[in-house]
Amino acid sequence: MLNCHLDVVAEGDHAEWESPPFGGEIRDGFLHGRGAMDIKGPLALQTYAAASLAGTAPGDVIVAHTVLEERGGLGMKLLLESGSFRPGAVIVGEATHGDVCVGHRGRAELEVVITGVAGHASAPARARNALDVVGDVLSAVRGLARRQPTDPVLGPASVAATMLDVSPESRNVIPDRVVVTLDWRTLPGTSEEDLLATLREALCAQLPAMPAGLGVEARFARVRQRTWTGLELDWTLVTPGFLMAPDDPIVTAAAGAVGHRSDVSRPAEIRSWTFATDGGWSNGAMGIPTVGFAPGEERYAHTNRERLDVEEARWAFGRYPRLVLAVQGALAA
Repeated sequence: MLNCHLDVVAEGDHAEWESPPFGGEIRDGFLHGRGAMDIKGPLALQTYAAASLAGTAPGDVIVAHTVLEERGGLGMKLLLESGSFRPGAVIVGEATHGDVCVGHRGRAELEVVITGVAGHASAPARARNALDVVGDVLSAVRGLARRQPTDPVLGPASVAATMLDVSPESRNVIPDRVVVTLDWRTLPGTSEEDLLATLREALCAQLPAMPAGLGVEARFARVRQRTWTGLELDWTLVTPGFLMAPDDPIVTAAAGAVGHRSDVSRPAEIRSWTFATDGGWSNGAMGIPTVGFAPGEERYAHTNRERLDVEEARWAFGRYPRLVLAVQGALAA
């Protein structure tokens, strides 16, 4: 199965882009704009590569372009859980700069909810300000970040505070609710129960006794998502991580077929991604052999400088049929 996702992240302020984010401009050898590399360019390459194999591939080549990858991967999750088919292997088209990627850390979105008593800002003594313990919560998160485990291939897990929501939002009201959002990049095998217990322990150590009238709760963030078909699901935003062994036959076949960017007679570099992909669902959750291959450099993902090297895209397109046939051959062996 060849997989890319259909959604893209928000483009932000158009004035901050060197080229219009939806202009599809080709300049200085690059296709510029939102989705050029993540992931409309590779999506097109996969589609045409599959078409070029019609009638010649020894097995099925499934093209699955999934939805909502940027917010948890609901499309891939439901597709594979449906049981309608089970591919022998998955090739994910996220940017690898021509390398073969074999895994990534998982991602969990958690929230620390601080509650208090709202009041008029002119009389703060009558209220219990939920902002008073934000500093302690952030200190607990920083301490937790320093104690993360590491993997020789994937590197260290990480956790960081990314957002602060205050309610009520009026500037002359003492807020009774603050939500601190955490982005936690996890190593494969980390359970949701362990994450939540670890966060709660860190908060208790930093806040052994809560001030009167204030409370703190740790939980997973939940989101209600709706697909274009009308399907709705309320679920926690937890994407699994995964890691294929570098000497797995699928991996070695893929690296040999792709070849190195500078010398195709040598195997491609084998490494992991920094970011999460739908491969977390195919391999991390379902155990399906999964590798990644596509043009593009990770450093341009989710930025207002997003671009795709046109010549690198041409090179990758030329390698894709070889890659598919090599993976099918490894599955049949």
